[in-house]
Amino acid sequence: MSSPGQRPGSASPAELHAMRRAARLAATALGSTSPNPVVGCVLLGEDGAPVAEGHHLGAGHPHAEVEALKAAGPSARGATAVVTLEPCAHQGRTGPCADALLEAGVTRVVYAVDDPTPEGTGGAERLRRAGVQVAGGVLRELGEHVNELWLTAVRRRRPCVTWKFGSTLDGRTAAADGSSRWITGAAARQDAHELRAAHDAVLVGTGTLRADDPHLGLRHDVPGTPPLRVVVDRTGGIDPGARVLDDAAPTLLVVAEDAHRPRLPHGHEVLALPADGHGIDVAALLDELYRRGLRSVLLEGGARLASAFVARGLLDRVVAYLAPMLLGSRGRPVLEDFGVKNLAEGRRFETGEVRRVGEDIRLVLRAPHGPAAGPR
Repeated sequence: MSSPGQRPGSASPAELHAMRRAARLAATALGSTSPNPVVGCVLLGEDGAPVAEGHHLGAGHPHAEVEALKAAGPSARGATAVVTLEPCAHQGRTGPCADALLEAGVTRVVYAVDDPTPEGTGGAERLRRAGVQVAGGVLRELGEHVNELWLTAVRRRRPCVTWKFGSTLDGRTAAADGSSRWITGAAARQDAHELRAAHDAVLVGTGTLRADDPHLGLRHDVPGTPPLRVVVDRTGGIDPGARVLDDAAPTLLVVAEDAHRPRLPHGHEVLALPADGHGIDVAALLDELYRRGLRSVLLEGGARLASAFVARGLLDRVVAYLAPMLLGSRGRPVLEDFGVKNLAEGRRFETGEVRRVGEDIRLVLRAPHGPAAGPR
């Protein structure tokens, strides 16, 4: 659907509009597609008008391109496919998307981000060799953003870790008497549950478990499948009546290899991992979660567990909800000591989005890893 004289690597206004729509489609499946990425696809006719659209629903389901092709039927012939991720070229549980596009008669493909996986890459080149006009890197930043969790995971070969917390301006998550409900407002709590729904797992430590007895499910009418609840409890001394052991979602209890392994209700599991004087080996935990197909983890507490991730350089993103309140030095801090002795040793993050949520401020920060090399 390229206009006369349009370069293969450029995109028309209609294609740019379609890419933004494809990104919105992809985002609707956040938290439900792992170990696969979220992908959206829009098909445009020769006049630039949308013909059909689709998005990937999850592992085992057709990919976004195939969903769109099914919806288009014969109208796909001669169309342009606008897709957020390079069409795959491998046979998995579903066939190669590049072949499906060729069989349907698509004549042009516009995509945002190259597939960084060794099994998925190569679709663009296959299409080019078959005579299809291909434009890659179109609105790349948008494509990277919508698929940030998955892309970070496959590039680093471990789940993308987001540390989420709500605190006062002076970094306190509870008052001196332990009270913490509610530091942030209703709008921030709603937003935090939407963030939780976008991740594969939600992770807390013993301190949070015993202080707050969190449920870690989805509330506030947030749609989606509740994430896997992961509780790090080195000694295995979890209360059998803890709310995380109900049947709303599965829970993975992580204990030390030499710890007591409690019997849990059906549907929950105990995982034993190496530990030292500082606690469970969090890098080993991430390796195991990645092996199980999880690509994103939302770290929600507490201060000691968060410090372990910071110390190991295992935080990729921080989402902080800051309330316009001060509690002073006797309040509970968001982070425990992790060995920093001077400014040079401090962990710096890059500021991403900043916006107001109700009366609170929502900050998104990213670790300055630099561009991660894809496993090519």
